[in-house]
Amino acid sequence: MTIPERFSNLPEYAFPRLRSLLAGISPGADPVVMTIGEPRHAVPEFTGRIMAESIGEFGKYPPNDGTPELLEAISGWIGRRHGIEVEPARITAVNGTREGLFNAALALCPETKAGQRAAILIPNPFYQVYAVAAAAVAAEPVFVAATEESGFMPRYSEVAPEVLDRVAIAYLCSPANPQGSIASEAYLEELIALAERHDFLIFSDECYSEIWRDAPPPGALAVATRMGLADRVVMFNSLSKRSNLPGLRSGFAAGGRAQIAQLRRLRSYSGAPLPLPVQRVSAAAWADEAHVDENRALYHQKYAVADRILGNTPGYRSPEGGFFLWLRVPAHVGTGEDAARKLWSEAGIQVLPGAYLSRDTGAGNPGLDYIRVALVDPAGPTEAALTRLKNCLYEGG
Repeated sequence: MTIPERFSNLPEYAFPRLRSLLAGISPGADPVVMTIGEPRHAVPEFTGRIMAESIGEFGKYPPNDGTPELLEAISGWIGRRHGIEVEPARITAVNGTREGLFNAALALCPETKAGQRAAILIPNPFYQVYAVAAAAVAAEPVFVAATEESGFMPRYSEVAPEVLDRVAIAYLCSPANPQGSIASEAYLEELIALAERHDFLIFSDECYSEIWRDAPPPGALAVATRMGLADRVVMFNSLSKRSNLPGLRSGFAAGGRAQIAQLRRLRSYSGAPLPLPVQRVSAAAWADEAHVDENRALYHQKYAVADRILGNTPGYRSPEGGFFLWLRVPAHVGTGEDAARKLWSEAGIQVLPGAYLSRDTGAGNPGLDYIRVALVDPAGPTEAALTRLKNCLYEGG
C-alpha cells in the first residue's frame, strides 16, 4: 500500500515522541505532568445540571452548524468581548478549534494561487494542526520563525513578495502557543493590510484569548472589521481553555459570510456536529462571564508563582497570556530534549521539548533550546513543581 508522501513525511506527533524519549527512564520523584495544555480547574457549575436536563437529546441528530440558541450566544459573546456585530450566519459551531482549523483549510485553500502551488504561512513554533492542514491540501508550508528577536510573533511581512503572492492562508495564534506572546492591534493591522495586498486569508487561532495577564488581547476579526476588511479573517475559539471544558470539544469559527458558508458546506459532509446536550451547555458557557473571571484569577496566581520562582533565572520571560512557560534551557544542560530527560530522571517532572513544536529550517529549529511547561495544576502543586524544576535545571549543575 502506498502512503501519500505529504503525510508520511510528517514527523511523529509531539506526545508519542516524548513517550519514546522518556521510555525506560524512571522518574526521580513523584511524577508531575506539565506537558499537555489540559486545564485542571473546575468546570462551570451549571455544566452537569444542563447536561442532565437535556440528556434525552442524545437521541436526536443535532444541527451541524449549531442550534440557533448556540449561535446567538456566540454572537452575543463576540459583541460583548470584541465590540463588533457578527450575525449567526457568519458563525459555525465546530468540534473544538483543532477540527475547525483543519477543515477551514480544506474548505478555503485553493489548489493554486497566482498560477502556482498555493502556500500557507505557519509560525514556527506552532500548533501542529496547521502543518497537517497544509499537507492535506497539498499547499507548501512556509515556516516563519517566531523568536525572541521578533517578539515571539512571526514577521510575515518579511516573507519574500513572490512567496506572499502564492499565499492562500496565514495561521496566527494569539496568545501564542507555546510562547504566551500577544499580537498587538498594530501588529494585526499590519498583517491584515498585508493579507489585503497579497490576497490571502488569516486564520486567527484565539483559543487562549480569555487567559491574559494585563488586558484582553485584541481579536483579529474585530481589527479587520474596523478596517473594513472583515472578509480577510476567520477567527476560531473554543470553551476548552476559557471554561475548562476541553472534553466538551466545543468551539466556533466566525468570519465573512462567504467563507463561513463554504466551511458550513464542507462540514455538512465531513464535520461531526456537536450533540445537542453539548450545544446546550455551550450556549450557557458563552453567555456567562463569571466563571471565566474566576478562572483567569487562578491563572494570575500562577503567573505570580512562576515570576517569583523563576524570575531571576537567565532568559526568563513571563507570559502575556495563555498558560505555558516557554523556558530557554541553560547551556550546560543542552537541548530541550536533554532538559526533558534530566527533569524526568532527576525531578519526576514531564515537560515538552520545544523542538517537538517546531520545524527545522535553513535557519535552524527555533524550539531546539526551549521547553514548554504547562501551568495547569492549582497554584500549590504548581509552586512545588516549579521549585523542583528550578533546582534541577538552573541550580543543579
